[in-house]
Amino acid sequence: MKKIEEIVENRGFEIGAFTLGDCILIAVEAEKRVSDVVVFEAMKQTGFSFEKTLDAVVKSFSHNLNALSTGLGGGRSFLFGSVANELNREGAPRIVEDELLNKMIVYTLAAQVGNHSVGLEPCAGTGDSCPYAGFMRAVMEEYPDIEAARAAAVILKIGTIFRVGKTSTGCNMEGLGAGSAATAAAFVEISGGSPEAMGRAVVLAISPTLGTPCTPRVMVPGLCATHIGGAIMNGKLASHLAVHTNIPVNVPVDVMIAMAAAIHPVSAKSIVPEVIRYMEPYFRTNDAVEAYIEEDIKTVEAERKSRLYDQARLEAKDMARRANPIVKPFGTAVVGGSSQAVGSPTNTGRLAHFLAKGKISKVVIDLYPELFARRGINIPGILMGAVYGASTADGLMYKEVMDRVKNEGIEVVINQVDEYQLQRVTIKASEEGSVVDARNRGGGRLALVHAEPDISRCRKLANSLQIEIVQ
Repeated sequence: MKKIEEIVENRGFEIGAFTLGDCILIAVEAEKRVSDVVVFEAMKQTGFSFEKTLDAVVKSFSHNLNALSTGLGGGRSFLFGSVANELNREGAPRIVEDELLNKMIVYTLAAQVGNHSVGLEPCAGTGDSCPYAGFMRAVMEEYPDIEAARAAAVILKIGTIFRVGKTSTGCNMEGLGAGSAATAAAFVEISGGSPEAMGRAVVLAISPTLGTPCTPRVMVPGLCATHIGGAIMNGKLASHLAVHTNIPVNVPVDVMIAMAAAIHPVSAKSIVPEVIRYMEPYFRTNDAVEAYIEEDIKTVEAERKSRLYDQARLEAKDMARRANPIVKPFGTAVVGGSSQAVGSPTNTGRLAHFLAKGKISKVVIDLYPELFARRGINIPGILMGAVYGASTADGLMYKEVMDRVKNEGIEVVINQVDEYQLQRVTIKASEEGSVVDARNRGGGRLALVHAEPDISRCRKLANSLQIEIVQ
């Protein structure tokens, strides 16, 4: 620990305020494991020895592991039934063939059943305590005590940071989000991966969890299973990619964690109300509690719930009606990696190209903030569509277009505008210019708002070019 202490003192790191990024940086410089740095910080905070610190870390799981055992045995959940017991029976089919991973998933589900039976001690919440407990019980059965303890230290370092970041409702900072991040790091730790790999793994694990609400799983039967079980599977995928491939990850782990915490309350205010609107009819209720609710309130709720089903059916029917036939399901291929960021804007540019006449001298591109931020991939597409009429599938043109436009002396102006989903391409040409004002709809599709010189001609062009115009 001497080398770690020297680095901490020389760099001025504050004991008790190590971020995960700090832990990784210190571990790299000291040529130690991340768990060494995490334990070092705890030793300085408590005055414990290395061994006593690890012992305390493992003991902190005692209640939750007991709850897990309850769920694995005869415990039942009002939302889960006896799912863990069913999956743990002799001869039960495995969820995955990897024995350790299968155990972790089953044990995680058992922890949630135990949560509904005897309760769990929360970290960020009780949701992430489930994958933590499931992971730890499986590792404790398969790995030496010291390795299990090291994994526990890494899990709890990340879990306690997420505990601070969780300020509202949201599985993005609890079961799925925190669970994915912490188990991804712990998988790297037990596999002997590098500190840098741990950082990449956590970034990869957090990404698909951003904005995920808690509400559907809190009161609706069954849904939590794929949140907390998915945390284990997501953590394993992220760690495997980070340790065993050279996948490029350029986002610092502290930035990713900070972003997750910033998105969390926004999701709670914006996404959760919609979730409640659709899921409320399926919430489990308690008859003893409902007895205290006035009948007129329950009548209003019942009417609202009944209308929701009819409304949702109509919405689903409308989507089904407008869906492509399965024999022709896909749109034109899109180069650049995103049908939303590249495909739809490129098609806007392509329509502008065929509306214009003569030699093109200038292209003005207006993009809403998300597309503007992703201009590195969409501007080549827009320009190849606007200047050359190239389709979204033209990979060669996509690679060459920036040099070609520059060599031809075509003026390009790129603006950021505030209107949501706006993508507008204006072309100045020798005979007649054009404007196509559209809204991004992903999948290479767009909603046409305005076109010059002729919007009806623009619609006909879209049809002939197989560009899908939607609402």
